[in-house]
Amino acid sequence: MGDSQLNRHERTQALAKSAIALMAEREVAPSPENFQLFYAYAAGENPAVSKVMEDMIAEQRPFTPQILENMRERFFSKSMLDTAVDDIGAEITGTMKTVLDKLAAAGRHTEDYGRQLSAASGELVGDHTPAHLENLVASLIGATKVMESRTKSLEEELQRSSHEVNELRTKLDDARRESLIDPLTGVRNRKAFDNDLADAIEQARRSGEPVSLLICDIDHFKGFNDTWGHQTGDRVLRLVAQCLSENVKGRDTAARYGGEEFAVILRRTSLSGAVMLAEQIRSSVESKRLVKRSTGDILGRLTISIGVAEVAKTDGPADIVQRADVCLYAAKNSGRNRVVGQPQSGASIADIVAA
Repeated sequence: MGDSQLNRHERTQALAKSAIALMAEREVAPSPENFQLFYAYAAGENPAVSKVMEDMIAEQRPFTPQILENMRERFFSKSMLDTAVDDIGAEITGTMKTVLDKLAAAGRHTEDYGRQLSAASGELVGDHTPAHLENLVASLIGATKVMESRTKSLEEELQRSSHEVNELRTKLDDARRESLIDPLTGVRNRKAFDNDLADAIEQARRSGEPVSLLICDIDHFKGFNDTWGHQTGDRVLRLVAQCLSENVKGRDTAARYGGEEFAVILRRTSLSGAVMLAEQIRSSVESKRLVKRSTGDILGRLTISIGVAEVAKTDGPADIVQRADVCLYAAKNSGRNRVVGQPQSGASIADIVAA
């Protein structure tokens, strides 16, 4: 190992030790995902990560699992896609260079073959002995076979390259899809939600069809984490995500909005239909029982609160999210495990809660 490689290796080890020590100091679980964040902080390779973490450390704020997950989604989901795009782009560039080199060589071979044909044509002028003509024909046959072999080789290379490019395109599509999926729950992530909501609102403006939004929050989620641990909390999140996915149609979007909050974008669905679906989801979640696998003990009843709003003509994404959030807040304040829809004209949230 050269001096430069040794120095890099020592620096990497030092940064890793620093990251692990800081994780222990801040009482952060030593998972690979958390290590990625703290190593980036120790290395100073991501200014945005460094700024957020420096502020949290200075203010003695805890690195909760929710905060850590939000940071990973915020700072690394795009960079992972960018890395995949760079890697795949480099592979495509290499494949295309090979193809271009082959085409250039084929062009040279074609020119050589053309010169041989021209030379043979010139030699046919005048009288020639049968032996000379026989040699000339044999030479042309040999050159033609070589050209055929090279052409076949080029065709095979082009087919292989085409197959490789299609595989790389598939990899890129997979990377794009993965960058929009929440890895824990399997539903769309916040980035995908933001994109889908903006698209749904734009389509609604063009078509005049209704669009509604559900904002869902797991009731007493912190209690599950504090009592049974974060692994149980993760099971709760996956269970709620499953209930959402089972109750929405293909044109709709179920997403993890952040932490224990989820959102559902309902295209071609008015407020009344959205409230009915929200009740269906709420009931589905309430029917589930969280069981401790080792003992069979029931860990508690799982419920969610849901706020529902319908997109108005002048709404942007922030407007509809705010109204749905206000309804969610009302659902929480009125006892949890319930659905609150936005008021009709002339009514207020307080009127709906009181009803």
